[in-house]
Amino acid sequence: MGTRGHLGGLAEATLQALLILDAAGKDVVFLETVGTGQSEVEVIGIADTVLLVLMPGSGDSVQALKAGIMEIPDVIAINKMDHPAAKTMLNEVRSILGLDREREWRPPIVLTDATRGENVPELWEKIAAHRAYLEDSGQLEARRAKNLAGEVFSVASARAKQHLEHAVSGDPELERLLEAVQRRELDPMTAVREILEKVFHIGDAR
Repeated sequence: MGTRGHLGGLAEATLQALLILDAAGKDVVFLETVGTGQSEVEVIGIADTVLLVLMPGSGDSVQALKAGIMEIPDVIAINKMDHPAAKTMLNEVRSILGLDREREWRPPIVLTDATRGENVPELWEKIAAHRAYLEDSGQLEARRAKNLAGEVFSVASARAKQHLEHAVSGDPELERLLEAVQRRELDPMTAVREILEKVFHIGDAR
């Protein structure tokens, strides 16, 4: 599914699609993101277990250092384990994870080779172990409930934004407010309060 400008690295309808597959009785559903960066972290609010796949020699070492990235994964795979830089990346990632001493679940790191299928069973064992941890600690249902509530607010926010943009583009008075901000004749917060009051009837919006 195309993201079509939706932030977070996932399409807006991703969770709804996963819920349909779950209702259809699928035991395991894999969700692959378009990639991860400092803002593409929305997958943590949808998946039960997040697997971060890194590859040595591709710049992933720098990527792993980005703010927010190492807060995402529950399990980490370093693919192309025969690469000369694989062990170095393993040590680097392990060091980064060691900085977070408050996290209860310590993401395991597995060296793999997808082409030869090497250590793939071991990787699946770590994924299964995380699932067992969530179930035993009662976090699985809590995480899913939180994700569903978050989806409601996410979709509502997207719809509200669309409605707001449409309302402003069709109202000469509101367009003049934006023009006044652009000319530095009006501060943004004053414009926000007036726009929200007229479009959503929200007074004193802060």
